[in-house]
Amino acid sequence: MNDKENKQEKKKSKKNIDIKEDKDNNKKEDETINIKQNTTTKPNFKRFKKNKILTIVIIALIIVACISVPVTLYWIDNGNPFVNKAKIELQYTETNDDVVEGVYITDVSEVVENVMPAIVAITSKTLISNGWFGPNYFGQNQYTEGAGSGIIVGKSDTELLIVTNNHVVEGASELTVQFINDVSVDATIKGTSERKDIAVISIKLTDIDTDTLNTIKIATMGNSDELKVGNGVIAIGNALGYGQSVTTGVVSALDREVTIDDYTNKMIQIDAAINGGNSGGALLNSKGEVVGINSAKYSSSGSDGEASIEGMGFAIPISDVNELITDLINGEEISEGATLGIEGYMTNQGYGVSYNVPTGFYIAGITSGSAADKAGLEIGNIITEIDGEKVESVSDIQNVLYDKKSGDEITLKISYVSGREYQEKEVKVTL
Repeated sequence: MNDKENKQEKKKSKKNIDIKEDKDNNKKEDETINIKQNTTTKPNFKRFKKNKILTIVIIALIIVACISVPVTLYWIDNGNPFVNKAKIELQYTETNDDVVEGVYITDVSEVVENVMPAIVAITSKTLISNGWFGPNYFGQNQYTEGAGSGIIVGKSDTELLIVTNNHVVEGASELTVQFINDVSVDATIKGTSERKDIAVISIKLTDIDTDTLNTIKIATMGNSDELKVGNGVIAIGNALGYGQSVTTGVVSALDREVTIDDYTNKMIQIDAAINGGNSGGALLNSKGEVVGINSAKYSSSGSDGEASIEGMGFAIPISDVNELITDLINGEEISEGATLGIEGYMTNQGYGVSYNVPTGFYIAGITSGSAADKAGLEIGNIITEIDGEKVESVSDIQNVLYDKKSGDEITLKISYVSGREYQEKEVKVTL
């Protein structure tokens, strides 16, 4: 019994040992599996670090390449900015590919050669005294000679027509025209406009020989309204009576107000030399078209205490007088406009500016029985407006009157003194 129990007990203990070993084995297997599993899922930090560094290096190289390539290209095109570069030069006309309007007049020989046959020299003789009381006592009249220029502007079946300045021929008892071939012919006055300083003289075709008729030309008119300050111009005329001469320059200013013989007109200011005898000559553009009629120049003597004046010549814009010239050529009656019968000066000149006097024409004198007198205007009145237009120069009044005729009515705005102040009123004037 005991033996049997011992056997059973040994068998049982062996079984427990086997079970324990199995448990131990299972535990070892589990541990082995866990270790294996952990080994397969654990990241390789060393490898990952290498990949990260490589990625950063590649990105850095890309950034450097993006920066260095444009800089390298810029240096190729423009040079290294840290190295001295060639000096930057200003761009001048000869290197400018842009098209610029205008002509730089340097050689005008071709234009002059083409136009010169249309320009004439004019000599006038004006009676100054009767010989009975002059230096000669033999009944001879005494004359003074003047020199001027003219432009051939037309030809009819019977006469050649030439335009010039009124002051060139005014009061002349004899006129002689010299053509380009030095042939001289007598001329007569066909019509004048003192207001615009324009005159047309004529020569009978029967007085001109065939060779001269074949030599001369009729000038081509241009458009002075298209002129710009700085445009090149050519002036041709009988300077100082020595014969035809040429000067060049530019348009210095437009619409300059110039007063000649008490009439104020707007003119083209030029720096081309204009001398005595040039009056009535042609002012040409670069195409050889007449854009003006040379008329006057400003000058001063070296002994009058004033600064010397140089390069201030003036020409009548051809577009302002085209219609007038046409009327004179065709012998039509022209109107020099109506008159007010007043004299005076502009208040924006001299003392008027200092004493706050209204801007306008100050009436210093009134002709008895004139339109101004009949309308009740008084000395001391200031004309500030005429027909609704402000009076800022004498020509503002003259230009309105030029288009009027006797019997027309105009409206003047007058400033007059009332107490210590200026008052305004409107006055209707019948011319």
